[in-house]
Amino acid sequence: MEVTGRVIVLTGAAHGIGAAMARRFAADGAAGVVVSDLDLAAAEEVAAGIVAAGGTAIARHADATSKQDLKRLVADARAEFGPVDLFCSNAGAAFGTGVHAADEQWARSWAINVMQHVHAAQVALPAMLGRGEGYLLITASGAGLLGTPGDAPYSVTKHAAVGLAEWLAITYRPRGVRVSALCPLGVRTALLEPGIAAGHPAALAIAAAAPLLEPDDVAASVVRGLASEEFLILPHESVRDTYARKAQAPDEWIDRTIIETTARKG
Repeated sequence: MEVTGRVIVLTGAAHGIGAAMARRFAADGAAGVVVSDLDLAAAEEVAAGIVAAGGTAIARHADATSKQDLKRLVADARAEFGPVDLFCSNAGAAFGTGVHAADEQWARSWAINVMQHVHAAQVALPAMLGRGEGYLLITASGAGLLGTPGDAPYSVTKHAAVGLAEWLAITYRPRGVRVSALCPLGVRTALLEPGIAAGHPAALAIAAAAPLLEPDDVAASVVRGLASEEFLILPHESVRDTYARKAQAPDEWIDRTIIETTARKG
């Protein structure tokens, strides 16, 4: 899929990767971009910047965990620009906690990192299937392929997001709807940088796995991945080989991860 002339909806698009994708899609000629976020003021700032640069965008307040809010985004996009071609469910959450995380943290992680993508598919698929074309982009994480020592809810739910994306691809690719899972490692965003500064084990593990990328780098990878319709969009190319090694020797992978995690703890 080329984004030129396409109508695109994004969640979690006021900051970080989402904002970078919104700007890049608009710069590449998207017909209309819906920038949605809980932080409406920041979403409006992103949309205003796109318009000032000659693009077409609107901002909307939306809770990515609310099916009704996502349904409204699709309706607003259609009313402003036409049918949605690409739905990017991009919002995410991390708490940096282990298996004994509070029930509320597990529930919130599941709602944002998994059910958001379920609801996005539920609201976007009917029209896409009716037209015989469309695209779902699920922002998962390299953690969904390789794990994240130090953050159980994040690691588990990102694995689930990749699993959902795979199921959707198998089920709907024959009917014209493409699906990609975006799986970066460390990116310089407010989701990761505070954890690195605080020395949190999960954040340090991600930072040690590969060089940190800028959000604009990830957006560029997304555009290339969509153009070639790759299932796994991997801004950090090293993830591909590491994921293959993990699959070939899972016990070795676990032992090695334990050693590296212990070494980082000092």
